[in-house]
Parts: sequence; C-alpha cells; structure tokens
Amino acid sequence: MEKQFRPSPNAFKNTFCVFSELPLSAIEGFSVQYESKAGSSYYYTKEGMYRLSNHWGRLANSKWRLEPMEPETSSKIKLGFAPWTNFYPDNAIENLYYLEANFEKKTVNYQHKNNPNYNQKAVLRTSFETTKRIKQIRNLFELTSWAKYFEYDDLDDLRMKIINGLIYTEKSLEEIKREQL
Repeated sequence: MEKQFRPSPNAFKNTFCVFSELPLSAIEGFSVQYESKAGSSYYYTKEGMYRLSNHWGRLANSKWRLEPMEPETSSKIKLGFAPWTNFYPDNAIENLYYLEANFEKKTVNYQHKNNPNYNQKAVLRTSFETTKRIKQIRNLFELTSWAKYFEYDDLDDLRMKIINGLIYTEKSLEEIKREQL
C-alpha cells in the first residue's frame, strides 16, 4: 500500500493559490486526509492537493481561488486541484499581485507575481491596492453611467483603454479618465 502524503502543518498559512475545478470523479477511491471546521475536505497527493468545498476565496490567512470548469457546474460544492508548485507566499506588505482582465467575459482577476505566466508588464501591487483596482475595473465593466462624460465611438474600446491604464500604470483612475477626455 502506498504511503499517504501529508504536508507540514503550516504549509498553507499565508498562501495564494489558484485551483482548477475538476469533476468529483477525480477523487474516487481517495480517502479524506483532513476535514476543516468549515466542512472542506482535503486530499493530498505527491503532485498536489484536492479540495472539496462550498467556499473559495479568502480562507483564514490565505487566498485560494477556484477557476471553474467550462461550462460551469451548478453545484455549490466544487472540487479543485492545485499542484504544490502553485502555492505562493502571501502577505499584506509586499507588491505581490497583478491584474488580468478578460474583456470578452468582462471579468478581472488577480494573479501572483510568481505565476509562470506573469509577463512583467502589469504593475505589481499589495493586496489592498489590488482589491481597490479590482473594484474600479468591475465598476467599469458593469456600469455605463461613468461614460456619459466622454465622447466616444465605441464604449468597449474606451473601457479597454481605461482598464488597461489601471492594470499597466500607477496612474489613478481619475488621471486615466482625464487622458481620455
């Protein structure tokens, strides 16, 4: 029988990680190795961790996000997997995070600077500064009232210019908007 893998007790404190959603069949035959007080179940392998949970995002002192399957499942309980290499250190002081916008889906997410896909172009920010910019970008995606002060032919083009300014510069939203007038 194969020896069960167990990470060290503090391995997940102050970490950022993006899990990929998988079908529940991925853990068939596995036994739960840890169950949290909040009801999440954890399955550890040499390659990484499976987490079965109904809540994702900020967890105690960590930030764990789930990238949903396409098409998204309707179940509230989701299974995610992340390789051990996807767990990155987190703290409130360092500039660890950058933003990525999906203009087709009108969404924005943050990523960690240790992500191998980071292209060194998006500005790195603290978690507080990142959260502030995420809120601004979501408002730009969801609302149109801000656009009444601009002359434009294509709202999506204007939106893209302003959002890219928030991602790739240190300029404030007001400065970026002023440049578009």
